Amino acid sequence: MPDTPLPAGRIEEPAVKRYLPWVVATTLFMEQLDSTIVNTAVPAMAASLNVSPLSLKGVVASYILSLAVGIPVSGWMADRFGTRRVFAWAVVVFTLASVLCGLSVNVPMLVGARILQGMGAAMMMPVGRLTIIRTFAKSELLAAMNFVIIPALIGPLLGPTIGGLIVHWLSWRDIFFVNVPVGLVALWLIHRHMPDYREPSGRPLDLTGLLLFSSGTALLSWVLEVFGEHGMAARSATLLLLLALGLLLGYMLHASRVEFPLLRLTLFRVRTFRISVLGGFVTRLGLGGMPFLLPLLYQVGLGLTSWQSGLLMMPAALAAMGMKLGAAKILARHGYRRVLIANTVLIGVTVSLFALVSASTPLWLLVALGLAQGFFNSLQFTSMNSMAYADIGPGDTSMASTIGSSLQQLSMSFGLACGTLVTAWYLGSVAQTDRMAVSTALHHAFITLGAITVLSSWSFWALRPDDGHAVSKGQQPAA
Repeated sequence: MPDTPLPAGRIEEPAVKRYLPWVVATTLFMEQLDSTIVNTAVPAMAASLNVSPLSLKGVVASYILSLAVGIPVSGWMADRFGTRRVFAWAVVVFTLASVLCGLSVNVPMLVGARILQGMGAAMMMPVGRLTIIRTFAKSELLAAMNFVIIPALIGPLLGPTIGGLIVHWLSWRDIFFVNVPVGLVALWLIHRHMPDYREPSGRPLDLTGLLLFSSGTALLSWVLEVFGEHGMAARSATLLLLLALGLLLGYMLHASRVEFPLLRLTLFRVRTFRISVLGGFVTRLGLGGMPFLLPLLYQVGLGLTSWQSGLLMMPAALAAMGMKLGAAKILARHGYRRVLIANTVLIGVTVSLFALVSASTPLWLLVALGLAQGFFNSLQFTSMNSMAYADIGPGDTSMASTIGSSLQQLSMSFGLACGTLVTAWYLGSVAQTDRMAVSTALHHAFITLGAITVLSSWSFWALRPDDGHAVSKGQQPAA
């Protein structure tokens, strides 16, 4: 497979490589800042809207779910209308939806605005990743992706603290208005420096596949959310679950029979892509709920203020930034197989150790756990995301990016549902205002989620020692 990028669009190639990472990093910063701010503000939002904190997972889940539903069509839109136009409109939609979130007066309105916001983000993340993949050669891809992620991690670094201070001194509604100036800066950068890739002979949109896949994933996530709140009879939930699985199975059959499917599942024949995407899906089932559960542990369980909780989320972001600087060397020295197996186990152990956190836990231990979590998570996501494209040909990058992004967001939605479902099961019928009961339920949930993560390490045993060398060492894959 040739180690050359596709030709640049509107700008000369050196300029593309110089400015494109900053363009994509700015939008990732905005997206990550928004998600971390919202997680920190959940208890304050619940009190303001007179609902329980766990019930507000719909505000978070609706955003993640709309990402999973909207991402599949992002690759087609980028090929059809051009990466620059789609990326710019995605930022506009995300920014305007953020304003609507801040103006929301009840939970349904907030959920609706978050769905619209998620649809904007569904175009930003995969189209930005696709542009990076098309611009940089495989031997440059890992360094380019790490460069993009490091500035973007400033969002998770500042988000919890900014969100905590805004909630403490102002109103939770103001947290969404932070996206407005960032969105304007992003639009200026896109206008100046975003290349415009497109496919002249674009494939037709698979409307039937879009309907089957989107409705199946949306229904499945909704059933998991409602079931976690015990708001539906077991028989009805089972029937809806079977319907959701039937829709997804229908999509698989449909995709095997059409020339241009929405998601071309034949890419899963590429072993490294299959292991990376499916292994990452299983791993995120144990990790997807942590950004939502940890602020609950700190604020509801330990009684900390929102800004104190935000400060405790900062070590993870700092460690994640530091890991990005050394991830390439670690992967080049030890290989993807060894790193992913060992690191997945370490993540599971770290998640389980949060079960030790109580009101008497010393500050240094909380900081150490946060650093470990950020360090291992960052290495995991860098490894999985970069290995997915190691053996993908230039003509398949758009489809591979769409499939990878779709399943990544879907796994985060399921992970959030899994985390809240496990916590609600351990909590039972006890009121969520009972601090001791909430802490105990969260402790049990962390142990369960940690065990799930450790077990997911088996997904990566099928890798070969030299898998991913085309990315980490610039070598051609073995025949």
